[in-house]
Amino acid sequence: MRLHVIGCSPAWPNPGGAQSGYLVEEDGRRLLLDCGPGVLPRLRAEEDWPRIDAIAISHFHLDHWGDLLPWAFGGLFGGGRHVPAPELWLPPGGTNTLGNLDPVLFKRAMLQFFDIREYAAETPFTAAGFEVVAYPVLHYDLESYGLHVSSGGRRLAYSADSAPCTGLLELGRDADLFLCEATLAEPENGLRGHLTAGEALETSEAAGAKRLVIIHRPAELPLPDGVARAHDGLRLDV
Repeated sequence: MRLHVIGCSPAWPNPGGAQSGYLVEEDGRRLLLDCGPGVLPRLRAEEDWPRIDAIAISHFHLDHWGDLLPWAFGGLFGGGRHVPAPELWLPPGGTNTLGNLDPVLFKRAMLQFFDIREYAAETPFTAAGFEVVAYPVLHYDLESYGLHVSSGGRRLAYSADSAPCTGLLELGRDADLFLCEATLAEPENGLRGHLTAGEALETSEAAGAKRLVIIHRPAELPLPDGVARAHDGLRLDV
């Protein structure tokens, strides 16, 4: 497997950055994990219209799915009209979530264009030929999932947005590559939704992950020496 970081900004974009989008590729198969604002134009910079087999969305905060709407517009009316629609894997109840969006978001464009599926917690599903398992993680009071992708014995763990929790630990267990968020400078009080860099390191070590790369980190927050940080355009073998 090969990973291409399309965008890795937190909820506010880093300078010149796109928000969450991580492309997993193997033998011509292409799975996009999340599709935040800025991801579609980055993909279009490399090909006229992205040919993606499947998209999996971790949760419904806008920085993780916002470019689904322009993708649907382009697929219905623009440059993507002659490109097959990707499967769109949503969290449980995600079809209703899209359907209940305010009409000004043209919810019907997404429902009409994408081949919509829903995954279930901790139940393997196949997307773009990869085996994917969604682990429930703690992200305030919003249902959210970390996504574990495997193929040919190689394992990629993507935290999406998560505070410290059992689901995050299980997600990263023995991963060859653990993409783990570290949005915070200091731990949050009360209901949690994100990690500090120290918490990401502790989780990765406890899970036995072979390689950790920090994502969703504000540009203004440094990392300890020796800790790998993602950047838009980064490509890694898993």
